[in-house]
Amino acid sequence: MKPVLLDTSFIISAIRNKIDFFTELEEQGFQILIPEQVVKELRGLKNETALKLLENSKTKFKKIPLKGATTDKAIINYAKQNPKTIIATLDREIKKSILNRKLVIRGKKKLEVV
Repeated sequence: MKPVLLDTSFIISAIRNKIDFFTELEEQGFQILIPEQVVKELRGLKNETALKLLENSKTKFKKIPLKGATTDKAIINYAKQNPKTIIATLDREIKKSILNRKLVIRGKKKLEVV
């Protein structure tokens, strides 16, 4: 299984665009990783839709603790230590800071690894 780490921006955007990203990623053989910091950010944003999706998901994902002063820095550190992990983010700073492959949303409906 190929690991893919989901960022807050990716989760929120996929939900807004009504993309069933859990099912799609699972069907493509990805192991889904969600940092604990991302879950905390979603709670802080009071994004009930995203929180319910995570709680009620039938897709298995792994919540992982990351180390870093901010969520973005923690994701960047993790990406640098795990170069084979695909990073799902819309955050420009993260994208510029890592060499990992990225999972992006194309045309508001399609997930694509670049």
